Amino acid sequence: MLGLRLPTDPRWVNIVEKDIAEILTDHAYCEQKAASNAISCIVKYPEYSDVVDEMVRICNEEMTHFGMVHDELKKRGLQLGRERKDPYVHDLMDFIMKGGGSREAQFVDRMLFAAMIEARSCERFRLLSEEISDEDLREFYRSLMESEAEHYATFIGFARKYAGNIDIDKRWKEFLDYEASLMGKYGKGQTMHG
Repeated sequence: MLGLRLPTDPRWVNIVEKDIAEILTDHAYCEQKAASNAISCIVKYPEYSDVVDEMVRICNEEMTHFGMVHDELKKRGLQLGRERKDPYVHDLMDFIMKGGGSREAQFVDRMLFAAMIEARSCERFRLLSEEISDEDLREFYRSLMESEAEHYATFIGFARKYAGNIDIDKRWKEFLDYEASLMGKYGKGQTMHG
């Protein structure tokens, strides 16, 4: 369904397990950033009322997930650390259209950018739900994986709906190819996308 060209090496889970506080802190901030992205979509594209409605829902859901991850940290006697930068997201952002192209093309790229992040997060959550040794975290990530898949489908759906003359399949393939070219340097850190 996701079409990712390069899967995460399953050994990434072994790296993650060495410092659960680190991955949970990074995950919490990923949820917060996803909520911020939804708000940004509202601000940039208020003319699409159905998009606004969905971004409100996604923002609320992402902040709920932030709270769930924070609760998971507290349950384990851990504290939320400081926010980290997400080099993967910054690298991916370099690919989206900025300033140039039609408003429609910029909207499509923004939706595909968000879909790509949700797709990779979904893939990582699936891996954690199957491979992490902590049974509670397996169940936790299984439930979140389903939500990420739904968000991915929402963003792709809006890109298709408002594409106009843009070939979405071609543009999505370009995103997938670009993302695959980045993945050689990721999957080696104790972060959700690292």
